Amino acid sequence: MKFCWSTLNVTDLDQSIKFYEEIAGLSLINRFPAGPGTEIAFLGAGETQIELICDGNKKKINVGEDISWGFEVVSLEETLSLVKEKGIDVIGEPVQPNPNVRFFFIKDPDGMRIQLVENLG
Repeated sequence: MKFCWSTLNVTDLDQSIKFYEEIAGLSLINRFPAGPGTEIAFLGAGETQIELICDGNKKKINVGEDISWGFEVVSLEETLSLVKEKGIDVIGEPVQPNPNVRFFFIKDPDGMRIQLVENLG
């Protein structure tokens, strides 16, 4: 079995695509209508793919606090600067739970927790 993608409902597809392109480094693979008032976009890089679904009738998304997506970055400092430059709030301070990894959390436009991770080992 191979993991295909993770799906997230969003309220503004353009805003979410921009976020995942600029912050997570994912590229738009495909975008298409999927019924009245609904549009789907797939973004990815390598084996990582996400599916964003925007239902124009849905005005609020309930993501929850017990899930997050993690994306590896080359430099935590550069990514932290980029995030702050874009006006995105950082949740807490960067954490280094062991000598091999450092990370911090932000939220996407609909409240999904995103972990940005630098592997040091």
